[in-house]
Amino acid sequence: MKLKVLFTCLFLASCGGGGSESDSLSDRVDPPVNPPSFSEECIDAGLNIERCTFTHNNIERYYLIYVPANIDQSSEIPLLFSLHGYGGSAIRNIEYTNFRSIADTYGFITIFPQGAPFTSQLGSSSSHWNSGGWTSGSNVDDVDFIDTIIDQSFTKHNIDQSRIYSTGMSNGGFMSYHLACSLSSKIAAIASVTGSMTFETYDECNPSHPTPVLQIHGSMDSTVPYSGNVTLGMKSIPDSMDYWATYNSCDAEPTIAITDFFDEGYSIQYDYYENCLNNVSVELVLHSSMRHTWPNADSLSLPASQSIWNFLSQYDLNGLIN
Repeated sequence: MKLKVLFTCLFLASCGGGGSESDSLSDRVDPPVNPPSFSEECIDAGLNIERCTFTHNNIERYYLIYVPANIDQSSEIPLLFSLHGYGGSAIRNIEYTNFRSIADTYGFITIFPQGAPFTSQLGSSSSHWNSGGWTSGSNVDDVDFIDTIIDQSFTKHNIDQSRIYSTGMSNGGFMSYHLACSLSSKIAAIASVTGSMTFETYDECNPSHPTPVLQIHGSMDSTVPYSGNVTLGMKSIPDSMDYWATYNSCDAEPTIAITDFFDEGYSIQYDYYENCLNNVSVELVLHSSMRHTWPNADSLSLPASQSIWNFLSQYDLNGLIN
């Protein structure tokens, strides 16, 4: 049975969730005698994937989690979040990133959350991540949604709490920056593909530790332009790189390397901001002919998923892993 068909059936499942309550009749707020329990239902979707559903802020949300069959649960396991783009889906993200095979090889768990519905100035969409910019009208708390998933993963798996990473394409890349700013105590490092920082993320960013950042972008991307988009609240790629290079106290100017692919008619530029605090790094991979897509080795000579894991896995919350 094909993966897409199997998941389409399972997505029809639903479950209820817990709530919360408080008592403000006195200056001292005591917890309820019997606090409501968190309710989550996970369904085996096959291929070592589960679909987990719970109610978050009165919205039914779900995520897909991939646990390699050969994972060693006796050792602490790194956790990677992979976030789809605007209007995308967790299923499609599983398909085009191919993180499952990389997780099998390197021994980490991958979570593919599903964004909530939202209608913005771009028109109606089936899903989004609330990270500011064109999604600023959303009232969905995606930071807490991801935080809740993290806490749940601690109860079910032996997660290395110092090695939780986030990556994503487009809106998922924007959200990964947003998590680095707003959930910094739990997110060790991030990677963005065709994303950037929104004005809100940029202005309100409050990280708590030197944070490794990898940006993969295309010079031909017209959806999230390299130079930014003021109307949609997108910072330019240089602005985003400069923010993290400055925050991490890296060298002001990057070391630049360029690989030319003369037969294919394009080049890839690598900007490395070095000598950062805690030996972290800020890196930009800029492809001269790439548009708004998740690149791979076959189509653009750029294996994004493998490059992302190679980058992120070097770090934990304390910086470069010795």
